[in-house]
Amino acid sequence: MARKASHTAIEERAPTPGALAGAADLRKQPAAARKKAVKPPGKLPAKVAALLKKAVKRPMDPNIRPMLATLVNEPPGSDEWIFEIKWDGYRSLAFMDKKATDLRSRNNKSFSQKFYPIQEALQAWGIRAVVDGEIVAVSDNGAANFGALQQWRSEADGELRYYVFDILWYDGHDLRDLPLTDRKTILEALIPATGAILSSPGYATSGKEFMQAVKELGLEGIMAKEKNSTYRSGDRARDWLKIKSGRRQEAVIGGYTKNEGSKKPFSALLVGFMENGKLVYSGKVGTGFTVRQQQEIMEKFKPLLRKRQPFTQEPDVNKPSRFRPNPPKAEAFWLKPELVCEVNYTEITSDGVMRHPSFEGLRDDKPAGEVKAEKETAVSEVTEEKPRRKVKMPLTPAGAKSRKTLLNPSADSQVRQVSGHELKFSNLDKIYWPKERITKRDMLNYYYQVAPFILPYLAGRPQSMNRYPNGIAGKSFYQKDVTATAPDWMRQYPYTTSEGEDKNFLVPEDAAAILWMANSGSIEMNPWNSTIQTPDHPDWCCLDLDPSEKNTFRQVIETALAVKEVIDGLGVKGYPKTSGSTGIHIYIPLNAKYTYDECQLFGKIIATKVHEMLPGYTSIERMTRNRKGKLYIDYLQNRPKATLAAPYSLRPKPGAPVSMPLHWEEVKPGLKITDFNIHNALDRIKSEGDLFKPVLGKGADLQKMLRRLERDSKKA
Repeated sequence: MARKASHTAIEERAPTPGALAGAADLRKQPAAARKKAVKPPGKLPAKVAALLKKAVKRPMDPNIRPMLATLVNEPPGSDEWIFEIKWDGYRSLAFMDKKATDLRSRNNKSFSQKFYPIQEALQAWGIRAVVDGEIVAVSDNGAANFGALQQWRSEADGELRYYVFDILWYDGHDLRDLPLTDRKTILEALIPATGAILSSPGYATSGKEFMQAVKELGLEGIMAKEKNSTYRSGDRARDWLKIKSGRRQEAVIGGYTKNEGSKKPFSALLVGFMENGKLVYSGKVGTGFTVRQQQEIMEKFKPLLRKRQPFTQEPDVNKPSRFRPNPPKAEAFWLKPELVCEVNYTEITSDGVMRHPSFEGLRDDKPAGEVKAEKETAVSEVTEEKPRRKVKMPLTPAGAKSRKTLLNPSADSQVRQVSGHELKFSNLDKIYWPKERITKRDMLNYYYQVAPFILPYLAGRPQSMNRYPNGIAGKSFYQKDVTATAPDWMRQYPYTTSEGEDKNFLVPEDAAAILWMANSGSIEMNPWNSTIQTPDHPDWCCLDLDPSEKNTFRQVIETALAVKEVIDGLGVKGYPKTSGSTGIHIYIPLNAKYTYDECQLFGKIIATKVHEMLPGYTSIERMTRNRKGKLYIDYLQNRPKATLAAPYSLRPKPGAPVSMPLHWEEVKPGLKITDFNIHNALDRIKSEGDLFKPVLGKGADLQKMLRRLERDSKKA
């Protein structure tokens, strides 16, 4: 059980300074209890076990980076947020496994030896987990004190605590995609009852009252976190906010001064902030030091001394001011700008200089190059969702960041603004994949997050919607005509049926169109191979390797590798992806330079050569009865209005698989269709980028390929 006092997961009322004092006062626990080894948690509560079942199973990621917060001017006012104390210490992730435990700073430096009591406490905890928290030191009054932490060398210098506020991975389960409140519920069940590891609870309360209570305790500030936020490693997110009690931040040390006749090691630090890779002067810091600190700091200065000053403009260290008309004569010494310190100040003047700065301590957990002047954002700008601009024919943005989920996990119907259009989402609790208990909400959140990557393969291409209004276990039907159902803002493309009726395809241009299709039950996205700009000229040639029930997936892989061998010999590049069902798709870029007839002939040449290489289990026969249970190399998909599942599309199959682009090196025995699904596809894309992007590129030269074929036939 987690220890009591104010360490409940979420308080339902506004905590007073007295109620918070138990959380902020680190003297409460007797020394004997702090030293006592803790036992690993026993059987987890049923509620926690149920939450773990919702998480994706995967090995521990040793490269998780901490999620960062946005600085705002005041706490948000809605009830969608919980609030935590902002601890005055070092942010640190703890990686705990059976064989190794490591405590790391926010810039991935090991704290394990430096703060060895916390390392020992983590080892004694005895769980397999990755947790996020803050290391703090205790001052004489029992509060977290950054100066005490900065000077900490051993237990003789005071007590250390590790306040844990999040859990990212536990015993084979990746928890980062669970809502924050679920992660905190799991964490509270695991926090040891004694020792140096404590919970940093979340309070569902008034942000303004919580901030007032924290100010009265003299604490650094508060954190505001959306209750349903996921953990976005390495991102500076807008669903985690920080609000400071006073003005305080890091600064880069670019030099120091020594006043004439002074016996102190130095008189003031010359500090600045980084702007566009250059150090901009922001003032002199002359208070807040002890003599011992100054001596230790001077030792760090020695290897960094340099002759040239590092600022964009040389500071005038002897400039008189209204308060010091006759300043003491000072000499400046310049340093390579590598050391970072923490500074308190009252305000920053119009020329960018801090007033009344005071030294708090050195920081070695953040690189100097990342230290910029923090500017508060109005909380209204951060918490109000703004419509996204409508885009046409986009390309995947380089280094695109992960989106957070669109829909919250509770309401069955929700209204959201997407790409500037209002969409109403309904029946969100409906189960679409029964075995895995994956809901319509899960599907919609996936398509919202994957939209920047799938959109280049959908934009401008008419769709044939395959609708599953009751999930994959219910009946499905195809819908091409959207004349009477699509909203006015959605683009349509006309066609005439064999009966002479005028109808319209849907043509997506933005994320709103994708989500409108998905909300109608379209689990998979099926675009044309050409756009409405060049409807008779496909952008790619595709080969669909479609196995029968008699084929193994190993044979599909061998056939794909044979395709690669053939096209490599023709001097053509191809790009494979899983179909998301039973086969593999291989796309060859054409850049809309050829007709569908020419494209299909090209596909037939490749398919024929592959069949000649693997006649035992492949076929190019169109009629199923003539294939005799062999794997079909389908080149006839290269025809007008034919569709295939787009890259990154979900498929209406058990396990919610995704049609996933592959490296050719991955097309080998051991590859499985189930390797890529709704749970891990976004992490895969974030890790590998858009592997299919070249499919929309320059395109193959079929004339050159035909000339090569003619030369080869003559040689034969």
